[in-house]
Amino acid sequence: MQHQKMWELAEWIDFLSQVDIPVLKQTARNLSALRQHEKNLSARGVAHIINFDPMMTVKLLRHLQQQKHASQEHEVMQVDQALMMLGLDTFFKKVPAEPLAETVLSGQMDALSCLLRVIHRSNRASTFAVDWAVRLSDMHFEEVRIAALLFDIAELLMWCFAPVDMLKIRALQQQDRTLRSNDAQERVLGFTLFHLQSALALKWSLPKLLITLMDGECANQQRVRNVFLAVNLARHSANGWNDAALPDDYADIGKLLHMQPEEVKVMVGAQEKN
Repeated sequence: MQHQKMWELAEWIDFLSQVDIPVLKQTARNLSALRQHEKNLSARGVAHIINFDPMMTVKLLRHLQQQKHASQEHEVMQVDQALMMLGLDTFFKKVPAEPLAETVLSGQMDALSCLLRVIHRSNRASTFAVDWAVRLSDMHFEEVRIAALLFDIAELLMWCFAPVDMLKIRALQQQDRTLRSNDAQERVLGFTLFHLQSALALKWSLPKLLITLMDGECANQQRVRNVFLAVNLARHSANGWNDAALPDDYADIGKLLHMQPEEVKVMVGAQEKN
């Protein structure tokens, strides 16, 4: 879907708060296959599938927060816990794996390709983040993983529902490699994806911890730095291991993990040639 006029930020927030969030075809297929084998059906098995799809993950968390009871003391941001609270029957009825992103973007292969690349990047970021959290003896590493996975959820949603505008932003940055992402987004959308995401997180009442872990103003916290550095490494390495920003990433990650930059390069599997 592509709107004829430029929407204001508030209009996008309202729209994205009501629309069904698309999920990957592979996610829907895997959930359907798992459901056909009821004897092997478990929250852990379902969570394993959902955990690879940031859109299905946030779809589940948004639904859970909408159904949250006033008596609920603890916020839930882990997929397996969310499934256990809802129950698998309720999950399959109330949070169906539809619509499919591939259907929403039917006939728009460029946008779909970009969407899939961002999802791949999000999964890489989540893998980096959980690995470093374990190295830092973070007992709640799954929370860090989820934050890194969902860090670019606003970008994913806009690829689904504003593909033409997102392609314009991409074209601007390809024409001018020095153009900052925020500036390109402001020029085309009238707002940044960061502001959209922050507003959506509040509108959807997502867990406060999740919001904190994705908040750059809290970067003095070790867990937040972990998330941001994982996202940066995934984003920059997606351009190839020769990306000019990577040396700074290695240095920053080294400070986080008390390692030398060269050790970081080996750890993350950096390759000098693409």
